[in-house]
Amino acid sequence: MGQHGSARLSVHSRLTIADRVIVQGWTVSAAAAAANVSRQTASKWVRRFRDEGEAGLRDRSTRPLRVHRRIAMELVRAIEHPPAHRTARAAPDRLGARPGCLDGLFDLAQARAAPPQAARATPEVIRYEWPAPGDLVHLDTKKLGRIDGVGKRFGGPKRSRTLGWDHVHVAIDDHSRLAYAEQLPDEHGVTAAAFLDRALGFFAGRGITVARVMTDNGSPYVSHVFTGALADRGIRHLRTRPYTPRTNGKAEAMVKILINSWAYARPYESSDERAEALVAFLDFYNHERPHGGLNGERPIDRVRQ
Repeated sequence: MGQHGSARLSVHSRLTIADRVIVQGWTVSAAAAAANVSRQTASKWVRRFRDEGEAGLRDRSTRPLRVHRRIAMELVRAIEHPPAHRTARAAPDRLGARPGCLDGLFDLAQARAAPPQAARATPEVIRYEWPAPGDLVHLDTKKLGRIDGVGKRFGGPKRSRTLGWDHVHVAIDDHSRLAYAEQLPDEHGVTAAAFLDRALGFFAGRGITVARVMTDNGSPYVSHVFTGALADRGIRHLRTRPYTPRTNGKAEAMVKILINSWAYARPYESSDERAEALVAFLDFYNHERPHGGLNGERPIDRVRQ
């Protein structure tokens, strides 16, 4: 049996306790205090050494010698391979109430009753793409810890919780995947509305007129100032269904790209340095990086079509 990962004493330390008590004449209390363990722990290792020698100082399995009212293996197999209830998706309490089941069978039934992954009903993945740039723009935000020196991710000290958070706001065109993003201090409605204005200017500078914007139901996007900003521009506001992030999947994917390729791609000394790097990354993303969702095309290629 190997050394337990949480054991305070190694086999050598246990042997030292036993040697001090049996050979050197220490009291069990003194040997326990020297090893910084309880008297009961020291007494246990001394007793095992007397009974079994050094072999008794190794960790033992915690598996019980016997289990009271252990469930028969026939019943266990019946729960593991029950074609009828897997098809009908019988609830665990129904299984536990079957004749012949023991009291403890309910928990086992609950653990084993879930149908295999292939049998679970999963919603059909519907991939869509609006026909022209500007038909739909996805918006989202992601919280990032503020930076004041290199953190523990890159070998520095642990980040202080008092630094607070930055928020990267993302806008991505559904058809072309052309993206615009900013690192901002919060995600309030006023901040989101101001970001929207700059994002619309970015797309307009590329000849794209935005007709629709899709967001989740987060607080910045349901605020009066944000919805009012969309209404003033005649832009239709689409919202995702609650707990359905795949509806806004292009924004979710863009956030993941930013996390992996910009925010945590290398160490930054400050949040300002990270924000400056975002400008260069977006230029690379829009004009040079082949996009997997566009069959290797760059986002700017679809804008020019």
